[in-house]
Amino acid sequence: MKKFISNFLTYEIVPFLIYTLMRIIWFTIKKEFPCAILPNKHKNYVCACWHSELLISPQYYRKLFPKHKTGAIASSHKDGKIVSNTLKYFDTYPIEGSTSKGGVKALINSLNALKNGDNVMITPDGPKGPRFTISDGTIALAQKSNLEIFMINFQAHNYWQLKSWDKFVIPKPFSKVTIYSQIIDIQKLTNDEAKNLIRETMLKNTTI
Repeated sequence: MKKFISNFLTYEIVPFLIYTLMRIIWFTIKKEFPCAILPNKHKNYVCACWHSELLISPQYYRKLFPKHKTGAIASSHKDGKIVSNTLKYFDTYPIEGSTSKGGVKALINSLNALKNGDNVMITPDGPKGPRFTISDGTIALAQKSNLEIFMINFQAHNYWQLKSWDKFVIPKPFSKVTIYSQIIDIQKLTNDEAKNLIRETMLKNTTI
């Protein structure tokens, strides 16, 4: 019984509280969208954001893709399950595996989702970092599916930052948040070239 209660609190109540916090912050911050490159809603993409940006990026994503079927790569460890259960409130289903553990399973499941026309969300430096690194799985997913990468990043002007490995960013209510979206194609690049391009492009518009 104790384990049941503990799991219920961890995987049901905590995600709901996180979702509630996300929505409160989203509706109270002053959002700006300078020079946003918008996606073609009739296409599907590999969608990327940093692990530290998971509070804002999924919400902007749903603003752009209100109905598009979407999966998110999530690890099976505790934190990954909490993230997955939180993203369910944004109509995003979990794709088992991560880019560091169970990577082959995650890649196969993600490629199948993309083949079916779904979008797939990924944190290139997740689930455990190092911060702002690009996993090989991110490159493989985009190149094997022959799809572009749609990126969402933001710069918070007044925020809290957790002491976690990713230095998770929480914008303060009523502060200004500048949100960026970009699209890149890495089909003709080597693995290292693709990693450098993704990292440099995303870091231009993120909260360091």
